[in-house]
Amino acid sequence: MINILICVLSTLGALAILAAAIGVLRMPDFYLRLSVTVKAATLGVGLFLVCAAILFPDVSVTTKSIAIIFFLVLTAPVAAHLIARTAFRSGVDQWKGTQNEVADEMKKQQDPKKEL
Repeated sequence: MINILICVLSTLGALAILAAAIGVLRMPDFYLRLSVTVKAATLGVGLFLVCAAILFPDVSVTTKSIAIIFFLVLTAPVAAHLIARTAFRSGVDQWKGTQNEVADEMKKQQDPKKEL
């Protein structure tokens, strides 16, 4: 029963990482690629760590897996946000489908001549 659970979770983790890889190829701009990659890769790695915690029932392995999952979930979105913000400030173009007044609120913060 444990082996079936590990197989299912490993397969789901591999499919999540595959979705991240396909997302890198299919998404039209940097920001969407970053979003897909961070979300799917975090899920995939988290599922693999859950598999490791189940496979090795030692307390130290389980504790380390939970700690890694916690820090990954905590730091991956923050890192992606900072990378996207730096890319925006560096002038990386957005996809034409996402450029509108609502999605571009940061441009007002960059340009001191515009009113907030």
